[in-house]
Formats: sequence, C-alpha cells, structure tokens
Amino acid sequence: MSARIHYTKPSITELEIGYATDAAANGWGERCYEYIQRFEDAFKSHLGIKYAIATSSCTGALHMGMAALGIGPGDEVILADTNWIASAAPIVHLGAHPVFVDILSDSWCLDPEKVEQAITPRTKAIVAVHLYGNLCDMARLLAIGEKHGIPVIEDAAEAIGSVYRDQRAGSMGRFGTFSFHGTKTLTTGEGGMFVTNDPELYEHVLTLSNHGRARNQSRQFWPEVVGFKYKMSNLQAAIGYGQMQRIDELTTRKRQILADYRNTLSTHAGLAINPEPAGTINGAWMPTVVFAPETGVTREQLQSAFAADHIDARVFFHPLSSLPPFEERRGNTNAFDIPGRAINLPSYHDMTVSDQERVMAVILSCLDK
Repeated sequence: MSARIHYTKPSITELEIGYATDAAANGWGERCYEYIQRFEDAFKSHLGIKYAIATSSCTGALHMGMAALGIGPGDEVILADTNWIASAAPIVHLGAHPVFVDILSDSWCLDPEKVEQAITPRTKAIVAVHLYGNLCDMARLLAIGEKHGIPVIEDAAEAIGSVYRDQRAGSMGRFGTFSFHGTKTLTTGEGGMFVTNDPELYEHVLTLSNHGRARNQSRQFWPEVVGFKYKMSNLQAAIGYGQMQRIDELTTRKRQILADYRNTLSTHAGLAINPEPAGTINGAWMPTVVFAPETGVTREQLQSAFAADHIDARVFFHPLSSLPPFEERRGNTNAFDIPGRAINLPSYHDMTVSDQERVMAVILSCLDK
C-alpha cells in the first residue's frame, strides 16, 4: 500500500521549537508579551504596513475590525458566495446581513460587477477574500468602495505571499486579516492577525482586543467598552516569530509546488489551475484544479479516485448560500457550478516529486476516462 499523501501540513523546524521552548520557560512576567511584539513587528515589516495586532484567529480579527467600523443590526456586507463560513460568521454575529454575490470564472474570487449591482443604502462594507491564494481585482473593488463611500476589507487568510501590483495581499483595504491555522503556509497552530494603516481604527481594535481596556487607561481593570478576548498567546507568537524568519522560504516552496502542478496539468485541455495574471504573484496556498464541464468529471469521481490511491483531497468550497443558515442564491451560477467539478490538491513544504506525480496521475486518469 502506498503511503498516504496529506493535503497539507506545517513546516516546523528547530528554530520555531527553540523560540517556543524559550517562551514556555521564560515568557512570563515582564516577558509575557515579548514574542507577541516580535511577531507583530516582523509581520508589519514583511507586509509593509503600519499596525498589526496578533489575534487568536482570523475570524476574531474580522469580528473586531467589523465591530470597529460600526457594522451592526440592519447593515449589509457584500462578499463572494464562494468562501469558508468564517468570512461570513462575524457579519452574522454583529447582527448584520451577509449579501452573497457571484465569483469570476477564472480567479474564483469576488466579481466586481456583481458587487456594484448589490450595493444598497444599507451596505456598510465589501469583504474581498483572496481565495486559495488567488487575488481579487483590488483596483476595481477599491474604486467601487471609494465611489460609494464603502470600506473594502481584505480577508487574506489564504493569501500570505500573494502580491497585487507590488502590494502584498492584506495591505490594501481599510483593514486586512490573516489566518495562521495549522493548514496555512505560516502557522501558529491557531491564530490570526489584524492589520491596517489607519491609526484610529488600530486604536479602536486594540481596545476591543483587550476586553475594552484602552492602553492609555491608568486605572486597573477599567474597560471603557465591552470588548472581546481574541488575543494570541505568547507561546503561539513564539512559533509565528520563527516562521516569519522563514517566510520567504515557506512561500517560495509553496509557489514551486504550484508551478510544478501547473507545468504538467496546464498542457492538458479541459483543466484550469490557480491563475497568476500579469502584475500579480500567487502565494499558492492551495493549488486547485477545475475541470471543464465537457470533461464530465465530477467532484465525487475525484474524491473516489484520490481515496483509492490514499491521497487526501479537499473539495472546493460549497456556496455559502447553499448552507442551512442562509437563503439560497442560485443566481450565483459560477459559485454553484464550479465546486461540482473541482478539487484542492495536496501541497506542503516537504512534498516530494514522486508525491506530486502520484497526485497528477490521479487527475489525468480521471481526465482520460
């Protein structure tokens, strides 16, 4: 029996283990925030942004950022129907209404034309999710936001390493958020990051992140508002700090894996893989293949074929509006059509050439049937 190929796993070295060990042994008292500060500083430098707050999750970062923007009951927030529910959950938690619009057929990201059509007087934000490392059309989305006076939020949970016209994903919107879940290119096990260039928004979120206690408040245990508890631990940040020192290595390896898949698979008619338009760099978090309708290949066929060869395969996200908590929007044709003929491919730092060859052999076998 062939060894199982997992769809993803982190790359942790002695560097990260050393920092985590130091944090566990010595990161208390006066040093209890030391690695958090180091991690935030390293992340700001990498992203080219002014402010960063390490959080317990990307979802928490989104929740606080949206709360700081004043999003609440009766408001609407526009986002793509193709996303993980974490992008929509904070909208619901705040009492607002997520408005799901269709995706583009090539990038699988938010369709700017559909965004503009969906704007109403109740629209309070647009959430641009850079799906699987693919980039949203930020120039058009930012122009739409400016035209209508609506902030654009970047959910860059899956886009560390992605670059749009010399600007890193997450650095262009009113605020950006990142995920460091164990499946991500850079990991702290669980965790996230809130980033912005807006000093007032930063201070607001910083206060919210610490139970509503402002950092300039001299009285102990004196919250000025009811805030949240979405702080990252010093132990997690120690791992993140080590990962940041390897960030170029980690993202370069991800891009190499995507390039290897693309070099073989893009030569076959009927297959599309993560795009990389001129002026962009795809961070390549999750290589994904979409089969053309005429091939007749289905998600279920792909899952069965991968399972038979002991390879983990992730399905393309279901439309959020197809899930039980939401009202179905069948008019989002790409969001409903693409998942039934697509699959995410294994991708991790120490993946071997033979591992990738096994994966591609399964894909091509489905194409040949």
